[in-house]
Amino acid sequence: MGRRKGIMTESFKYELAKDLGFYDTVMKEGWGGIRSRDAGNMTKRAVELAQEHMASHTSR
Repeated sequence: MGRRKGIMTESFKYELAKDLGFYDTVMKEGWGGIRSRDAGNMTKRAVELAQEHMASHTSR
């Protein structure tokens, strides 16, 4: 089974890392240096933002 290609852009991932407080870790150690909890929180926040975006575009 191959690796799946990510959907999030690099700039969006960095923005989320800044918002969630582990940007410095990413800059020092790369994405492999973050905790699994941080990765999960990043994914959760990305889903929340996508849902908010979809809701604001469907209610027009």
